[in-house]
Amino acid sequence: MKYSQIKKLNTHFPKHFLWGGATAANQIEGAFDKDGKGLSTSDMAAYKDPYASGKVDNFTFNVTSKELEFYENHPEKTLFPKRWGIDFYHNYKEDIALFAEMGFNVFRLSISWVRIFPTGLESAPNEAGLAFYDKVFDECAKYGIEPLVTMSHYEMPIELTKKYNGWVNRALVQIFEKYAKVILERYKHKVKYWITFNEMNMNLNSLYTGAGVLADLVDNPLQAAYQASHHQFLASALAVKAARDIIPDAKVGCMINHIESYAKTTKPEDQLQSVKSNQLNMFYPDVQARGEYPSYITRYFADQNIDIQMQDEDEAILREGKVDYVAISYYMSHVTEAREDAAKLAGSFDSPIKNEYLKLTQWDWPIDATGLRIALIKLYDRYELPLFVAENGLGAKDVLSSDDNIHDDYRIDYLKQHIAAVKDAIEDGVDVFGYTVWGCIDLISCGTSQMSKRYGFIYVDQDDQGKGSLKRIPKDSFYWYKKVIASNGEDLT
Repeated sequence: MKYSQIKKLNTHFPKHFLWGGATAANQIEGAFDKDGKGLSTSDMAAYKDPYASGKVDNFTFNVTSKELEFYENHPEKTLFPKRWGIDFYHNYKEDIALFAEMGFNVFRLSISWVRIFPTGLESAPNEAGLAFYDKVFDECAKYGIEPLVTMSHYEMPIELTKKYNGWVNRALVQIFEKYAKVILERYKHKVKYWITFNEMNMNLNSLYTGAGVLADLVDNPLQAAYQASHHQFLASALAVKAARDIIPDAKVGCMINHIESYAKTTKPEDQLQSVKSNQLNMFYPDVQARGEYPSYITRYFADQNIDIQMQDEDEAILREGKVDYVAISYYMSHVTEAREDAAKLAGSFDSPIKNEYLKLTQWDWPIDATGLRIALIKLYDRYELPLFVAENGLGAKDVLSSDDNIHDDYRIDYLKQHIAAVKDAIEDGVDVFGYTVWGCIDLISCGTSQMSKRYGFIYVDQDDQGKGSLKRIPKDSFYWYKKVIASNGEDLT
């Protein structure tokens, strides 16, 4: 190889690197009953005290058919914090102005499917819902902020759960394709960057969260999770194809919650289990980036008695709808070992095996910035596609001081380590084109629907019961991240 063929070492973030923050419609918007919006699966996520058991409970919510019936008939007896969010619906101008003050050039948000099609079954979209996102995107454009839009972020019309039991039914593929085409056509001059489904691999942890499936209505939850995922693969591929037809310069990505798996020991069986755990985590982008099911999944499906129902045209649809980039959320790494429940733990969100070398967050999540660097290297080696860190951040119980400030040095330290890891990965030769901090403004927790687990650079005055002024207060990390962006990641002090 001639020297001229070797890429020049890149020791800096790219010149046009995308810096910003990430949110989800169901966790910030509120206004659940305004302007024709229907009810979503997230609107049926009841508040759960994460400390009720005496220890922090990180379990992502599930809903049974009986619970859903109770929530519908007795809504006054249960708190549903995602219905009020932080009222971004009425405060989006103020919030986007604060993002602009930090220097954001990208804002990751999602579109609420039920604002566009309230039940998912309408023949025509809801104009008021479409108009809302027009206003949000126009406000972003005013400040030079690129929207990065997730089509489906842990919410879908609750009527599709009731009628079809969510994504286990193939009917949702066509229903989603219609929705995707409507938003692509409507925002083709305003949105270039898209993600089809948020963290699709989380179907393995909560059927209801990602797939709108009531687990008590299926015989084999694992079978249902992979069948639902197959239908989402098809819907994603069709959305990618539609985006290329409608928006010539569109960039459409897939996304997983990436959890790097380490073997507990050098014991060969532990090493093998680590390989298999990482394969299950990579399975989702393997299908969406390569356009076909990987060979290793054949034995796994056989071992777990999983039989995916496919139609003749499915393989062609997957091949034709390969994504342009791979996005990840990254919060922690895992430790794996060969044990009886190894297959059950593989692909899970939170492992009971803790790494003795890592500190834990207040929610017992291991802090491992090096794991992010490892993940980015492996992903780029595997796919040779651009990568985007779509979620990374620290959830903590922030305390408002007597001088009306939040001194969150712990968050600054966490983000400093992880941004440095991204820079190291870029120097390692990885093509990373953006980084958005999760929950850039305090929002409602996905799993427990609590407010007190805060990620944001901006404090929102609201408690777990929805009480508060909703006043927005920049934290110390707000001004630190502003400096990071202004220096294009060079100044992390």
